[in-house]
Amino acid sequence: MTSAGAADGPAEPLAVGPEPHRAAFFDVDNTMLIGASMYHFARGLASRKFFTGRDLARFAVRQARLRLTGENAGDMHSTRDSALAFVAGKQVSEIVALGEEIYDEEMAGRIWSGTHALARQHLAAGERVWLVTATPVELARIIATRLGLTGALGTVSQTLDGAYTGRLVGDVLHGEAKAQAVRDLAAREGLDLTQCSAYSDSINDVPMLSLVGHPVAVNPDSALRAEAKARGWQIRDFRSGRRAARVGIPAALGLGALGGGVVAAGALRRSGRWGARPAAPGRAAAGTGRASSSARWVQLGPGVVRAVAARR
Repeated sequence: MTSAGAADGPAEPLAVGPEPHRAAFFDVDNTMLIGASMYHFARGLASRKFFTGRDLARFAVRQARLRLTGENAGDMHSTRDSALAFVAGKQVSEIVALGEEIYDEEMAGRIWSGTHALARQHLAAGERVWLVTATPVELARIIATRLGLTGALGTVSQTLDGAYTGRLVGDVLHGEAKAQAVRDLAAREGLDLTQCSAYSDSINDVPMLSLVGHPVAVNPDSALRAEAKARGWQIRDFRSGRRAARVGIPAALGLGALGGGVVAAGALRRSGRWGARPAAPGRAAAGTGRASSSARWVQLGPGVVRAVAARR
């Protein structure tokens, strides 16, 4: 399966050097990956009957409404708490295995080839490349490994004896928390942030972008585009035609649960279907190629997918 955006052609070379004190930091959702990683994972869970397609459609509509009305701390903490309750007691190994399967099925073909090319340029220059994301760290590491990157920083949930406790270690890696995580990593690795690069699509990542000497707005939202222009930052847009809309969970909303799609699943009503797997694991509902017959996915443009509840 080819990466999304392959028609964009090679990215322009960047002025990067082989010095070990340089590194690059990439956001995930809408920067490296088309759409929200948690939403894609939720689709994978739905195809395995962990919850219904109708639930997923409701969740998508709710997130679209939140995108229009804005994020707030109450929304973030409410979604986070419900997600953590959902994952509590589940085995880390099961969530990671699901993450690997669903990445290959749902996300591998949605990588922005232009952004991935930029990351490879940094690697070829002898620099290390990290993903820095509010996505649960397990899923973030899977994405980094599949893309051949150095590693990933993500939201961390507490575990005990190989299972999730339902609590976070720290808080959701979002906004200023991302910037602090990069500072901490730079201190540990001996990086000179003035010689480092950072890439993001979101105005929420201005704290991280402001840390480095080479900030780049990638597929930016309107607020970040304006900020980048005002500050003289580079802008790279690999979208074509109509701008791609965000899909699934806004970055601030409860990306504090563990394992791919756990956040999305936790934000839904608990359906009591955890562990109820179809006869052939990894396959979608018969005849749909998607999660279930109770929902359909409409392709709106490059990488833009909407879940719509089907009439009964």
